[in-house]
Amino acid sequence: MQDDDFSLFQSEMRGVKRIEQVFADTGKPKADRRQLNRLRQSATASSESITVDGLSDQFVIDVGPEDPLHWARDGVQEGQMRKLKLGQISFEGSLDLHGMNVEVARETLWEFLAEATKLEIRCVRVTHGKAVRLDGKRPMIKSHVNTWLRQHPQVLGFCSCQPRHGGTGAVYVMLRRTMLEGRDE
Repeated sequence: MQDDDFSLFQSEMRGVKRIEQVFADTGKPKADRRQLNRLRQSATASSESITVDGLSDQFVIDVGPEDPLHWARDGVQEGQMRKLKLGQISFEGSLDLHGMNVEVARETLWEFLAEATKLEIRCVRVTHGKAVRLDGKRPMIKSHVNTWLRQHPQVLGFCSCQPRHGGTGAVYVMLRRTMLEGRDE
């Protein structure tokens, strides 16, 4: 009986090729490891910035109309910030955000800082105003500018201007210069 079963099995298997692969075909294409790594890296990079330009509104630091603003990135010399506060570093560009809504102000500020960076400008003035909002809350543009400037990679520090340049309604912004060596003294 066994010989009949074996010969029957052999006759049924005629023309069938032996499987060389020891893994089952799941029907899914094999993953391209390099492409997966690129996708993971780009997903990680894009999740770090909440908006396209990198200036986030997720957490806005509210400030009062007359509150002086002052912030410096780690490593910026206190002497440089003192000169900035006293208006001793002359600003080479100025931007007025009065009357703009938050989105327009953000885009305008981002473009202005990009242009100033491209031109290797050391210091600019940004006038944000200090008007109290209709709902009685803190100044919206001033609070957003205070938050955005801290996030911008080219901003080394900023502080409220001298009264002759706008006082607490404007800030001097010190920018990083990278193209021309020896200019960041």
